[in-house]
Formats: sequence, C-alpha cells, structure tokens
Amino acid sequence: MKTTPDGRPVPPPHAGEREALESWLDFHRATLEAKCRGLDDAQLRRASVPPSTMTLLGLVQHMTAVERNWYQRVFAGRDAPAVYEDAGQDGFGLNPDRGLDEALADWRAEIEAGRALTADVPLDHSCDRLRPPISDFLGESVSLRWVLIHLIEEYARHNGHADLLRERIDGVTGM
Repeated sequence: MKTTPDGRPVPPPHAGEREALESWLDFHRATLEAKCRGLDDAQLRRASVPPSTMTLLGLVQHMTAVERNWYQRVFAGRDAPAVYEDAGQDGFGLNPDRGLDEALADWRAEIEAGRALTADVPLDHSCDRLRPPISDFLGESVSLRWVLIHLIEEYARHNGHADLLRERIDGVTGM
C-alpha cells in the first residue's frame, strides 16, 4: 500500500467499489489523526477559530461518537451508550482528565468495531434502524453503501475544520 509522506494510506487509483469506499474512509480517518500529531494537550484543546468552541481533541471525540452511532446503533441496532457521557451528545465537550491518547484509543476501538460488524456484509445491505431526527428526512432505512459515503463526507467536512484549527495553532498546512 502506498502512503503519503506523513504515513497516511493512499486510496488506490483503480479499485472496486468497496475497496475504494473503505480506503477513502481510512485516508480521511488518518488525516484527522495526522492533524493532531505533534501537538501538546493545550494546543489540542485550543478553540482557535472564534466564535466556535471546536477543538482538535473535540473533533476526535466527535468522530468517535459518529463511528459508534452509525455502526453500533444504526447498522447493528445496538442500544450503545454515548462514548463520553460528559462530552454532550455530539462528543465535543472536553474533560480535563481525558487527553488525546485516551480519545484516540476509544476512536480506534470504534473503528475496529465498525469494521468487524460490516466485514462480510454487502454494500446494498439495508440498515433499518434509523431514528429521529435522522429518520425525519431520510426515512427509516439506508444502505451500508450510504453509511460509508456519509462517513467519508463527515470526515472530509471535519478535516476541513481540522485544517483551520491546525493552521491557527502552529501554521501547519497541507496534510
């Protein structure tokens, strides 16, 4: 597998649909992690694009909650509790005792749980467990393909936020 100079996996330029979707999702996951690399705890907690309170650490926590929601709750129909009860429903709230190492470990665990749940499932498999407010505009069902595309979109959008946060923290751009 080819990687970027900073170690992120490069999605193959010629791949089947599932490999393409999963490799782009892995690329965007690795991008979020790369945006946090080399920063101290205070920098990871810095909300540097006022008036937003979004932080890089909060983004990792949020994406942990997103992974859990779409794979454990929507796909598998589990009644999974919030990853961080003290971080609000979206996961952005910070706890002074929880740092990046713990957040990344939780995030990686949710990624692996999602991979395990969907490993042998066809892309057109229907996830019939949508609940309000999502079901209010999507209906009650989406395919696994839709979930993967949505996760790619969610990471890509938040990686744009991470770009701005990182640039304001230490000037690093372009990863």
